[in-house]
Amino acid sequence: MKFYIASSFKNIEKVRYVSKKLKDKGFIHTYDWTVNENVTTFEELKAIGQKEKNAVIKADFVVVLLPAGKGSHIELGIAIGNGKKIYLYSPNNEVDNIETTSTFYHLPEIEKCFGTIDKLVDIIDLKSKSLLSNRCLS
Repeated sequence: MKFYIASSFKNIEKVRYVSKKLKDKGFIHTYDWTVNENVTTFEELKAIGQKEKNAVIKADFVVVLLPAGKGSHIELGIAIGNGKKIYLYSPNNEVDNIETTSTFYHLPEIEKCFGTIDKLVDIIDLKSKSLLSNRCLS
């Protein structure tokens, strides 16, 4: 299965960690935006934006690591609009705080995950294997 990870540059090491763990389990990363450094032109931004958009569309599921910025939330919108399974990770329960949450965090295609990053990876691995075996049975 193919995945995309949306997050902010503040979480770059977490993004790389989750990507490596998922790839080690046989998943395919559609695009690693963490390789983009020293972007200085609008043309570069446009090209990166196109790659990110295409990667979200190609992915079977999208992981959103909070805290996330505006770009991540646009990617979340693309994923929702394209009917993707979404894993929304928060190290705490901030997404369930009515004062700060987003309505979109509570849609049925969103699976909220709390706790450690390793727990997130285990949940994704387990759910994806279950989904694949259900597809084989159909």
